[in-house]
Amino acid sequence: MKELPKRLAGVIVVLTGVALLVFIMLRIIPGDPVTVLLNEHVSRESIDRMTQSMGLDKSLPEQFLSYIAGILRGDLGRSYYTRQPVASLIAGAFPYTVKLTLLSIAFAWTFGILSGIISAMYNERLPDYLFRGTALLGISIPVFMVALFLQYMFYYRLSLLPLTYDGSLVSLILPAAALGWHSAGSIARLTRSELLDQLGAAYIDTARAKGLVYRRAVTKHALKNAMLPVISMMALQLAEMLSGAVITESVFSIPGLGKLALQALQTRDMPLLMGTVLFTALLIAVGNLLADMLNILLDPRLGTE
Repeated sequence: MKELPKRLAGVIVVLTGVALLVFIMLRIIPGDPVTVLLNEHVSRESIDRMTQSMGLDKSLPEQFLSYIAGILRGDLGRSYYTRQPVASLIAGAFPYTVKLTLLSIAFAWTFGILSGIISAMYNERLPDYLFRGTALLGISIPVFMVALFLQYMFYYRLSLLPLTYDGSLVSLILPAAALGWHSAGSIARLTRSELLDQLGAAYIDTARAKGLVYRRAVTKHALKNAMLPVISMMALQLAEMLSGAVITESVFSIPGLGKLALQALQTRDMPLLMGTVLFTALLIAVGNLLADMLNILLDPRLGTE
């Protein structure tokens, strides 16, 4: 835990870099947000007044420093399009993304770890081939294709689940499966690989020689040692889920952070897009930090390196 202050400082540096990068990218892409909001046929005086009221008449360094100063005060600015505070828009959309992400994580971790364990225990046999093939499909197929396939099968063909989000928990099953399938495939492959390495170690042979049942040796000894790299991967995949939420929320009409960011991009709503990107980056950084701390708790030797 001595590394915690240094890691927190690293998070601050990363978020500042993300803010600067997104700020520059939004300023250099073609298009004028004021013209988009008003109309290209509006008088020059109206455009100038709007530009000044938004602070876009200042130099780029002044705009960036002003934005950072606002963040330090807890002010993410106001949406150009709705004129509502960005913080309140994010607060309204965040619960939907949390629900989707938590269900996706539950699906990915449960299916991925169980598939990896079964594949390793039945190495080079039929269950192993089935689960490895499923994992490979999950890794290979894009999220939007998985989403469309699930909609076709479970809504149009089987009429079992809602097509889009309607506010119920049931309507989140398909988007959670679509978003979590890719991560589940990666987790399954890594779990299988790490578990097979552990099962080939000498201490497993010793445990079996002492009369320990094979399944008991897997769950009691090998699995614990195999899970450390898997936990690190699961934390890193949080970034993929949050970025994949942009597509998933759009396909299933979920009013979360992903859909909010997409709308902001389409309308050139720079404060809103900056806010959603920074907030997502913060969640990813905190998730990775918590994963590192969890790894240290599971293996205290990592904290001494």
